[in-house]
Amino acid sequence: MTMGSAAVAQGNDALSVAMLIPGQIDDNGFMEAGYDGLMAIERELGATTAYIDGVKPKPELLMEALRTLAAEGPDLVIAHGGQNNEAAQTVAPEFPAVKFVVVQGDVTGANLSSYDILQEESAWLAGAAAGLMTETDVVGHISGIRVTPGLKGRGGFYNGLMHTNPEATFLTIFAGDQDDNDLSYRVANEEIDGGADIIFTMLNAGRTGAINAMREKGVRQIGNVGDWTQEEPEVFVASAIADVSQAGLMAARDVAEGGWKPDTIVRIGLSNPEAVSLSLAPDVPDDVRAEVDRLRDEIVAGNIEVSTDYEGAELTP
Repeated sequence: MTMGSAAVAQGNDALSVAMLIPGQIDDNGFMEAGYDGLMAIERELGATTAYIDGVKPKPELLMEALRTLAAEGPDLVIAHGGQNNEAAQTVAPEFPAVKFVVVQGDVTGANLSSYDILQEESAWLAGAAAGLMTETDVVGHISGIRVTPGLKGRGGFYNGLMHTNPEATFLTIFAGDQDDNDLSYRVANEEIDGGADIIFTMLNAGRTGAINAMREKGVRQIGNVGDWTQEEPEVFVASAIADVSQAGLMAARDVAEGGWKPDTIVRIGLSNPEAVSLSLAPDVPDDVRAEVDRLRDEIVAGNIEVSTDYEGAELTP
């Protein structure tokens, strides 16, 4: 566990925000996006900030870290990630003067709310695009730990795939670790050996292992959180953008402007393209792009309901 802080010279009424990041702030994924959001809070709102990172996703460790942050008396404590649901529900009542927010959470309370970037909506579009582009009719999914946002993202992707290619075979695994590159390399190869030519990865630092496996085998990947098509377009055919940095920033704005509400879940989806969208690589055919655009508009209009259900088979690590 490490603790960091950054202060901006302001008066005594400066907003103070603390964040718990249960992972690595340089993971090129979900945790780094949380840290980026905290830095945006500092820049945009002139806030004083503090954070704890490197905490393993175990309830007792998360509760300890939240208590450490809240004991300093900030205006707002942001717990980044749905793995903090239980810890936030336990700790928030102990500090009634502090506002708590869980990013990608589904918990509420007298001084607790959740801000949920609907990554399942961009994941649904990613699945629909994969169904249109797969040549083997086998599409894969790899994630690490079984947290609610990851399960919803997997379910969204699956249902998007079934919308455009109901005969496709779906291979899916929660391998148990978001950051283990040896593990992601092995499970990516297992799905490739099973015929997958497009694989959706919801990983953090462990994404590199999957990238290496897919580059070796000429298989395309769909990323998440950020725009991976800008990083490695030869590997990434698409990226299901769910800019979770926006959730913490939106919560802090609400606190600063007096609009924050407890006992509420704020949901942000494709209707806010700054936060949620699907990016496609330059070599994606025009007809696929047009269909993805049409499906996005149908979701925003409420004509397509994004289901997150999945009760099918899973691979074992």
